[in-house]
Amino acid sequence: MECDVAVLGGGPGGYTAAIRAAQLGARTICIEKEPELGGTCLRIGCIPTKAWVQTAFSIKEAEHTFAKLGVQVGEPRLDFPTANEWKAQVVHQMTQGVASLFKANGVEWVKGTGRFKDARTIAVDSGEDVTFKSAIIATGSFPLWPPIEGLDSERCVDSEKLLAQTEVPKRLVILGGGIIGCEFASIFQRFGSEVTIIEMLPRLIPAEDEDAATELAKQFGKRGITLHLEKQCKKVEDSGAGLTVHFGDGETVECDLMLVAVGRGPVSEGLGFEAAGVEVERGFVKVDEYCRTSSPTVSAVGDLIPTPQLAHVGFAEGILVAERLGGLEPAPIDYDGVPRITYSEPEVASVGITSAVARERGHKTTEITYDLAGNPKSKILGTQGEVKVIAQKDGPVLGIHMGGGRVGELIAEGQLIYNWEALPSEVAQLIHPHPTQSEAVGEAHLALAGKPLHVHG
Repeated sequence: MECDVAVLGGGPGGYTAAIRAAQLGARTICIEKEPELGGTCLRIGCIPTKAWVQTAFSIKEAEHTFAKLGVQVGEPRLDFPTANEWKAQVVHQMTQGVASLFKANGVEWVKGTGRFKDARTIAVDSGEDVTFKSAIIATGSFPLWPPIEGLDSERCVDSEKLLAQTEVPKRLVILGGGIIGCEFASIFQRFGSEVTIIEMLPRLIPAEDEDAATELAKQFGKRGITLHLEKQCKKVEDSGAGLTVHFGDGETVECDLMLVAVGRGPVSEGLGFEAAGVEVERGFVKVDEYCRTSSPTVSAVGDLIPTPQLAHVGFAEGILVAERLGGLEPAPIDYDGVPRITYSEPEVASVGITSAVARERGHKTTEITYDLAGNPKSKILGTQGEVKVIAQKDGPVLGIHMGGGRVGELIAEGQLIYNWEALPSEVAQLIHPHPTQSEAVGEAHLALAGKPLHVHG
């Protein structure tokens, strides 16, 4: 079987690359072993998790908001089987959508496991070999498991197995306070679980701005989520009826289920990369700024390479590679300019660099933090939080960091501000519609430009 472009992996980076390559006239084959396209994100990651996020948000609204607004509905009760049906329905619709896009764009889906035989051939276990002019590796990532005694218990699960649960655990311990851990903590606390997070670093979501992480920890505390920061898990014991998690200096916590969410590693072993001349370092495929590997015929995108492990990063890398192979001249990706969102309650959203990174890079900065308490729409929605803007002194905006309900929908404007290297004074001239949460972005830039309006102190 011959093609112009062979894509190994049908996740966000892979299917995007395949579709764009086909649009540019390449005969394209995508090799994917799973029964559905979409990769971890669509099948067992981003999409099903956010379906649960919406269920949790609805419970919160019924519990804390409806009565204040004059809507009487009675005490909410989680119907977990129905929530799971809803989650599965959303996933199915999205994965089927990708399959439809393949058909519409003429991408051939070869179902099976692929392995490189050389720099021009991928062997597929379900059929004939695929020979190509160019290949794009997009094999994704898998949940990491630290070498801790007792984690082999069936009560210790990764994110995929947690999403497959049919009952809500009464007590849930989460190992890891990053994005995945915080999102599931937020979900299951609202579902009725007693949630405990154990994180070895000093704060939650350590890659995000310190102020946003501090506010998230504060809000989690108010919700009754127990945090053990700067504590390391030492051992897990399964009694048959539950788990005893040992951490810190002789501390323990009992639970019914434990989520291991300490990060994800690249899927790169046993795929014949060496035969194709693809160089790997610590499991990640080494690439240049255009996602070219050490093999002239092979590129790599997504979680497999050492760039941010975000679905939308995979999308962008897939498009970049497909357009480069199609003879276009795409610009390299500025990874600082990629928006990041933690879909916890409250949400955390950011783009650009943090205050700490700005200092490390030697920037002289000025910054402002705008409290959402001064934003009418946020008051109506019943959310608290802030918008923090960091700018180079007498220069462009370097970072925007938000915390609060629905702020993930605001970060798209922040992305434009950062990527267009806008000055705070330029953003301050823009008229934001009233009443909207987007006004908070405008207010922060007004204050940074020296003309604060709805800002106290």
